[in-house]
Amino acid sequence: MRACVGRMLRGFAFAACLTSFAAAAAEFVPGVDDLPLMPGLEANAAASTAFETPTGRIVEAEAQGRGVSEAEVRRFYAGTLPALGWKRVDDRRYDRAGERLSLGFAQRQGQLVVRFDIRPR
Repeated sequence: MRACVGRMLRGFAFAACLTSFAAAAAEFVPGVDDLPLMPGLEANAAASTAFETPTGRIVEAEAQGRGVSEAEVRRFYAGTLPALGWKRVDDRRYDRAGERLSLGFAQRQGQLVVRFDIRPR
């Protein structure tokens, strides 16, 4: 009986970890419902625009984070984007289905600012 209860408790703990991870991964770049926002970054909705054109969508979005480096952001997206169908062009650009995603970086008031730009290719 104790072994059964122990397994149940471990199962509940595992499920709680998965739920926590899913909640953390549930944030997306504004205007792009399938582009996850790296943990540690906070979306700046006021600096984000998305619209459709006859040749495809245009999305300009921004996020910032304190204590996050450009290298960490590039590594995160290099590991995440291929699973979402994006093909790496270089460490700041990815292509998918006629679109190009470009990542831009700047420092503002002690924070790393990440620009996400999607345009038709």
